[in-house]
Amino acid sequence: MNAKRVGYGLLLALGIALPMFGAYPVFVMDVLCFALFACAFNLLLGFAGLLSFGHAAFFGAAAYATGHALRELGWPTELGLLLGVAVAAVLGLVIGSLAIRRSGIYFSMITLALAQMLYFVFLQAPFTHGEDGLQGIPRGRLLGLVSLDDDLTLYYLVLAIFVAGYLLIRRIVHSPFGQILSAVRDNEARAISLGYATQRIKLLAFVLSATLAGLAGALKALVLGFASLTDAHWSMSGLVILMVLVGGVGTLFGPLVGALIVVGLEHKIGDIGAALAKITGISWFSGLGEAVTIVTGFVFIVCVMAFRRGVIGECVAWWQRRHGGLST
Repeated sequence: MNAKRVGYGLLLALGIALPMFGAYPVFVMDVLCFALFACAFNLLLGFAGLLSFGHAAFFGAAAYATGHALRELGWPTELGLLLGVAVAAVLGLVIGSLAIRRSGIYFSMITLALAQMLYFVFLQAPFTHGEDGLQGIPRGRLLGLVSLDDDLTLYYLVLAIFVAGYLLIRRIVHSPFGQILSAVRDNEARAISLGYATQRIKLLAFVLSATLAGLAGALKALVLGFASLTDAHWSMSGLVILMVLVGGVGTLFGPLVGALIVVGLEHKIGDIGAALAKITGISWFSGLGEAVTIVTGFVFIVCVMAFRRGVIGECVAWWQRRHGGLST
């Protein structure tokens, strides 16, 4: 336990110090937003055993709600973020109530269908500005006092919210509710026989996951200053699944690593391709920036073939084989 606390303390110190070492704050904030999104999704998939293909609905809806509140209504930043989270929570309750009546692939297909219905609502609704997206979202001031226009100030706010969200998920997983959730995932029939209302438990897990995904979407809109249809598209749901699978399903730290790998590839694949083209003399590598989906797909295939448990999952399994008893 002490080793874990030291490790988390070192990671927090690294997060605080990153801008001092030349890290681009907007890039790191983008990673943190997607890491929170992946952690929220992992709460549902890794600990409840529910595979949703529609989590982009909550991510995108919160981004639009926050952007509209800040840009059109002139709300304070805190209220704009809260509105985005509330919208995601309500949508999670509605979609979850319908989806949890089925299980397995039927559950996944229902979430996908409902999310796509919401996507077409966003496409047609005037407040989203359709394909142009909601642009020019102001960052505002924190508590009416501290301006968030400075990237460094906003970075520490996003870092604090991410840490709070991560700790909340960790607390949920290690709480009695989290243990019941794992029992439902492993053997729902047995949980029912013990008297647990499994449908309510799964619905609560779904709403919690949707709420935290909404918080991630609201933060992303604040950081980048826009919300677009991409945030609510089915491909965003696929992207967060990829992050969790690459990092390690059912591990607390895995989604953060998966988000770092996937977002890092999306941002840096052009530079990597140019370097490979220069080293190898093969001009094809210079076009990797335009084929980022091919690269991420290749990474996914490699992880499925070589790292079935994900990066962190394999590291944990290796450590347990040597020393035993480590959990994430």
